[in-house]
Amino acid sequence: MSIEERDTDRPAAPARAAAGARLGRAARAAWADRRWRPGSRADVARGTARRGAGRGRGARARRPWWKELPVLVGIALILALGIKTFFVQAFSIPSGSMENTLQIGDRVLVDKLTPWFGAEPQRGEVVVFHDPGGWLDDPTATGHQGGGLLSDVQQALAAVGLMPAASEKDLIKRVIAVGGDTVTCQAGGPVKVNGVPLDEPYIRPGSTPCGERPAGTVKVPAGHLWVMGDHRDDSQDSRYHVHEPGGGFVPVQNVIGRAFVVAWPIPHWSGIPVPATFDQRRLGAPAPATAPGNALAAAPPPPPPAPPPPPAAGLLGALPPTLWRRRRRLRALSRRTGDTAAVTTGR
Repeated sequence: MSIEERDTDRPAAPARAAAGARLGRAARAAWADRRWRPGSRADVARGTARRGAGRGRGARARRPWWKELPVLVGIALILALGIKTFFVQAFSIPSGSMENTLQIGDRVLVDKLTPWFGAEPQRGEVVVFHDPGGWLDDPTATGHQGGGLLSDVQQALAAVGLMPAASEKDLIKRVIAVGGDTVTCQAGGPVKVNGVPLDEPYIRPGSTPCGERPAGTVKVPAGHLWVMGDHRDDSQDSRYHVHEPGGGFVPVQNVIGRAFVVAWPIPHWSGIPVPATFDQRRLGAPAPATAPGNALAAAPPPPPPAPPPPPAAGLLGALPPTLWRRRRRLRALSRRTGDTAAVTTGR
């Protein structure tokens, strides 16, 4: 057989390459089918058991909502109690004594955090405080005291700060003066603190600064406050109790905190800032001394001028110095005379 005959019997190179490619694709397909196909019935059983165990663990970790709800409610109540005790508490306005700054039914938020760090109320702030004693004798002023389920629910919600407590005797007023200040509240005149008149645009239109109960002039003792409502004709504040044992003053330790915002209803939402009139520098000046009985003591009159001395007294006062000077002159003269005589005798 010749060389040419052997070359014609051999297949062409492109045909061999195409056959190899087809063989490779078939081998890869067979390997992939073998890789993903389950090996045996035992393998299938083991896989099914593992999937069932996984579903069992998931079922045990997931609780029904009615079991998780009490836990969530308990956490929420604990958080609310902590916030009410240490941070912020909501109070309801039951009367019109602070109109028009606060309306009946408003809910205000009171800052209870800063007093924990020693901060004390300042002039112009609106504060909530416990009854100093006898300011809320009317039992209807503190809310409904009846029993029943509604009362129990109110007490439970009040314990965590979600509702005002019916048994609490708290008031809300504006601080006019602090310990050491002197307040003057005369009929027909402005309120004065340390002799400085206050410009009070926040009081209810139609009210006068001192209202129907002027208190005269009082000095606030240390550790106490003098408070007044913005509706001066409808506020039983320090003026109404000035002649009682407490003198109308509120101890600083009775203050719960400062009201800083009206949170409800939404149309009334606003902050409660300190009026600009309390920023006057002269308010910090020392006040005149006061006498007991909450009244300013009259300044003592100046001592009368000393009467001029009579002529005889003046003569008697001038006589000793005159005699003393004359005696000195006589001694000096006698000494010079003696020296002159001695010199003459020596000659």
